[in-house]
Amino acid sequence: MSETEKLNAQIRLLEAKNKQLEMEIKTIACEIIKVYKEVQGIYGYRRIKMNINRNLNTKYNHKRIYRLMKSLNLKSVIRKKRKNYVKSTPQITAENILNRDFSAATTNEKWLTDLTEFKLTNGTKAYLSTIIDLYDNSIVSYVVGHSNNNKLVFDTLDIAVANNPTAKPIFHSGRGYQYTSKNFKAKLDKISATQSMSYVGRCIDNGPIEWFWELLNLKCII
Repeated sequence: MSETEKLNAQIRLLEAKNKQLEMEIKTIACEIIKVYKEVQGIYGYRRIKMNINRNLNTKYNHKRIYRLMKSLNLKSVIRKKRKNYVKSTPQITAENILNRDFSAATTNEKWLTDLTEFKLTNGTKAYLSTIIDLYDNSIVSYVVGHSNNNKLVFDTLDIAVANNPTAKPIFHSGRGYQYTSKNFKAKLDKISATQSMSYVGRCIDNGPIEWFWELLNLKCII
């Protein structure tokens, strides 16, 4: 075989490989769009990768799916929603006693609380209120509801107290209207808890539970 024939053979082989790669990319892209539409856009690239590999019996990695989804301008519609703040005059405020000291020597020494909002696949919203123990970052209690109101927060505290009846923690929160109400302060006084609040606009003052939301949101996406 002459050098020209060898070169032509290599070119034909390269063209065949490029055509095969192009077909493969089109197949993956079509499958991405199919899965994305089926789940109404709620899956991120990791979940879509899992579905594609299962449907096509392949082993594509998440980076490839991510690049293709980016080129197709497809993004997960699930996003952690920041709290809807209800404008009101605080009835009770407290100093930032915790002061970003996120260590604890024993259980029930320091509790952190917060709530967040999630958009569901049916277009409605859900609100999650959680209390965590700084000793080991474990969940003390949580309540899921369809309204961001006092009952959601009060019920979360009631469950935490019922499960830990002797606890007298430093109880740290943001300055949402639920936490600054007189009724909530009365609940804390009843168990001899010490109320602590973040400074206005300082999410880092409640850092561990903010990180908890990020981890939870990541798990929801992937």
